[in-house]
Amino acid sequence: MNKANPFKQFFGDLPKNIFSGFVVSLIALPLGLGLAIASEAPPIAGIIAAIAGGVVVSILGGSHLTITGPGNGLVIVILSAIVGMGEGDLYQGYLFTLAAIMLSGLLLFIFGVFRLGALSEFFPSTALQGMLAAIGVGILAKQFHVMLGFTDVKGNTISQLILIPNSIKNLLANPSNELILAACIGVLSLCFLFLYARVRNSVFQLIPAPMWVVIASIGVMYYYDLVLKTPEVLGSNLMITLPENLMASLPRPDFSKILSSEFMGYTLSITLVAVIESLLSIKAVDKLDPLKRRSNINKDLRALGIATGISGFFGGLNVVTVIARSSVNVNNGGNNRSANFFHAAFLVVFILLFAKQIQKIPMPALAAILGYTGYRLATPENLFRIYKIGKEQAIIFLTTLVTTLLTSLTTGILLGILTTLLVHVFLNKSGVLFSRNWLKPNVLMYLEEETGNYYVSVKNFCSFLNFFKLKAKLDEIPPSEHAIIDFSLCEFVDHTVMEGLNDYSRSFSRQGGFFEIIGLDVHEAKTKHPFAIRKSLPESSFLNFEISLTKRQKLLQKLSTILDWEYLADPVSNYADLEQFFYFKTKWINYRYNNLESKNKDFLLFDLSYSEGAFIAKEDLRSTFLQIKVHQKMPVFTLDKENFMTAILQLSGLQDIDFKKHPDFSKRFYLSGEDVKSIRSFFTDELIFFFESHPAYYLESNGDSILIRGKERLASIQEIKQMLAFAEELLKILEKK
Repeated sequence: MNKANPFKQFFGDLPKNIFSGFVVSLIALPLGLGLAIASEAPPIAGIIAAIAGGVVVSILGGSHLTITGPGNGLVIVILSAIVGMGEGDLYQGYLFTLAAIMLSGLLLFIFGVFRLGALSEFFPSTALQGMLAAIGVGILAKQFHVMLGFTDVKGNTISQLILIPNSIKNLLANPSNELILAACIGVLSLCFLFLYARVRNSVFQLIPAPMWVVIASIGVMYYYDLVLKTPEVLGSNLMITLPENLMASLPRPDFSKILSSEFMGYTLSITLVAVIESLLSIKAVDKLDPLKRRSNINKDLRALGIATGISGFFGGLNVVTVIARSSVNVNNGGNNRSANFFHAAFLVVFILLFAKQIQKIPMPALAAILGYTGYRLATPENLFRIYKIGKEQAIIFLTTLVTTLLTSLTTGILLGILTTLLVHVFLNKSGVLFSRNWLKPNVLMYLEEETGNYYVSVKNFCSFLNFFKLKAKLDEIPPSEHAIIDFSLCEFVDHTVMEGLNDYSRSFSRQGGFFEIIGLDVHEAKTKHPFAIRKSLPESSFLNFEISLTKRQKLLQKLSTILDWEYLADPVSNYADLEQFFYFKTKWINYRYNNLESKNKDFLLFDLSYSEGAFIAKEDLRSTFLQIKVHQKMPVFTLDKENFMTAILQLSGLQDIDFKKHPDFSKRFYLSGEDVKSIRSFFTDELIFFFESHPAYYLESNGDSILIRGKERLASIQEIKQMLAFAEELLKILEKK
């Protein structure tokens, strides 16, 4: 019965997936045609890629909601390959590029087979955004001229940007009827795309903006054809053309340049961008999944590789996962891979039944759609947003953007990675932290028996270079659980990691889990942005800097308000009273911070930085402590749970005070102190029962106050609340004495 349920669910969901596939196809049709034209490939090449991707990936893929087809990111690379290898003959360059696309498909498949999807984690987030912005500028620079009716403007991205004023000037100086109509279609289409989101009508927005542009522009062409009797009002260079016999006119890839360095360079560039664009899109779509499913990235790469090889063989472009069309799929109710298949099926129907109408689409309309897409990729808002994260991120972004525009995508992203490394070295004033620890294991994870929480400790540094190690551990934790990520021993955390952790936090929150980050309280952040780089402060500056509160500190501040306590986040060096406790006799206290103190001064909760050992044996520690003043007379004692170390202490001569009436207490706890008689008198039946029925803490009395510590790490907010509740109950019992 259970085996039939998935099939029943699948067929029950077919209507909504068919509908969603139809809506997506309305976007895929104009974008597929436009992306192919922008790449100097035949228009049908983009549709072939969408069909191949939709069919193959829906059957063999590992994601649930993604839509596949030609991608924005590959336009500039494919264009460069066609122009570069064609050497003046665009069609021959297209045939060489088809061979490169097929080989790229093989490389994608190999990436999936050897589970190399994690390689995408080695790209800094800001550098990737700079690369995408450069792609957007490249698309916008080329399509702006076509949007105005000029299809003969050649050159690289920079020269095309420089020539934009010339195209505007030529339009105004020589306004022929053809140019005026083309420019009107292009400019009005672009204006409509910008205004579409402001039309809050669900029926109107059922048809995506690009399809409205296509429908309207086809209507204009039919108006000139049927009403004004001017069928060829726009020249053939401004209209889409499709082959009359598609199967007979399919091109054949040319592998004659396969051994050349130029061919391999373009192949690697195509593969690199395809992997990056696909993996970024897959991760983004997973966040949108209402059913909270995770994609099998490597399985998807294998499917994309097969689809790309098939697409290239039949004359199509690369197949990648595309975020915009995938988002439309989610928003229209698609909930499994069949939506991707139906989007491809509808494209086949459009090509077979509406080829004549498709050839009525004017190029300026498609150029407006692509120009708008390019603007969205390269909008200045991205730079402003990145600048708010940190000035160094703006430097990385602009370096990658400018280098990509001046050279190539591969060179741009490589220089972006190098710039990120140099920025990190500069911020740390040394590269030793990275060179010494890059290949070392730096993540420890275990399940805490008492609480059931997953505890993850990160040390040394965590950046795009080794984030995959942390991600591998985090991916093992069910998102419905409580995870505590501790950066107390980590000296440097970069923007890519902070952004990635935010994604995990949202994922856990959506599935009812709790994702808590601790240990960043004494890390300096140059801005208050949650994704800003975090760097541990040198000891000399602990007491003279202004802290930008972390999420944990804000929660502590909120807790202090609820309790009506005083909260001080800044580090303080007043810790003389702590040195009276036995626990710190062999430890070196550095500073105390995140202090919560009750109004009557009886309760003091704080995080403490301290160390034990020296030189190469030195170990830095951070833990959360609670110190409570007791107004009754107390003996000096130490209470800890029995473990290997307490057994060693007993062998060394320290006495474990047992109670015959309470064997469970004696077995679980190690109790020691010099005045055994006073300690036995102090530990009444009620007090012993209290300790037996509560979680075990390290607890020490110096005669005037009690020091309480949970685990040898910083406590989460939930654990702090439990510690405070434990202390309040304990104090009530002691007050009865």
